Amino acid sequence: MNNPQVLKIIENLKGRRNYEEKKASKLGFNSIYAYIESKILKEKEAEAAKILDQSVAKEVVIEEKKPEKKKSCSCC
Repeated sequence: MNNPQVLKIIENLKGRRNYEEKKASKLGFNSIYAYIESKILKEKEAEAAKILDQSVAKEVVIEEKKPEKKKSCSCC
């Protein structure tokens, strides 16, 4: 229980604290601290994945053009 960010979030819950504690116990966490810590970790992972997806999307994708079929008659 040394993470100040988690402690700050728990302090600011006020009226929602009971709700969050019930949700934490329902999801199998031993304490609200572990639940909030897990939430923060998931948010950081989501941000990292988003940044990674953006960098991959910037790469230029070169598509090969399919050769056109030659027509057998001269009128077309």
